[in-house]
Amino acid sequence: MEWAGRGTHLRGIPRKMVIGAVGGFAKLVASFLNSTSVRNADTLLSLVRSRPPGTPLITVSNHMSTLDDPVMWGFKGFPTMDANLARWVLAAEDICFKNPLYSYVFRLGKCIPITRGGGIYQEHMNEAVERLSNGEWLHTFPEGKVSQEDTPIRRVKWGTASLIVRAPVTPIVLPIVHHGFEKFGLFDQVVEASLQMSCCA
Repeated sequence: MEWAGRGTHLRGIPRKMVIGAVGGFAKLVASFLNSTSVRNADTLLSLVRSRPPGTPLITVSNHMSTLDDPVMWGFKGFPTMDANLARWVLAAEDICFKNPLYSYVFRLGKCIPITRGGGIYQEHMNEAVERLSNGEWLHTFPEGKVSQEDTPIRRVKWGTASLIVRAPVTPIVLPIVHHGFEKFGLFDQVVEASLQMSCCA
């Protein structure tokens, strides 16, 4: 269903609707239901809005819950609902693409399906390289799965490194570390979370 991820699909209207709705949810959770602090947010904002034309951006972060993305982009001042500036993200095929409806919605939300354990040369990794070739922003969770341990980032997979090497223009790479997202297991706990994000310039 790669066609649904194209910006030209139905003139981009479904994409704008999905990203607007999901972005609104992220703003609600991160900025209104929680106390959120972000260090070096200006670095991320600058790279998203005004990096050199044609220069791809890869952000990488730890992975503490299934809501890390999109909630981590919902902090105050971030253009969460702008479909043109929204990230592409590698998403687990067995969770986000398990039926046609999910596949369509997640594709509209600029998600690229990845088969965990499928290796660095699986079909959709080529799509991720193509996005980088177009100078776009891609977010990855290089640990490869959710880990709620409050420890330094675990062993990372090779996939993100392979994307950096294969991109025709070397991407800018921005690591992000976040805390508090492990409390998103149940929605009633969302209001209790104190979110912290650090963009490592």
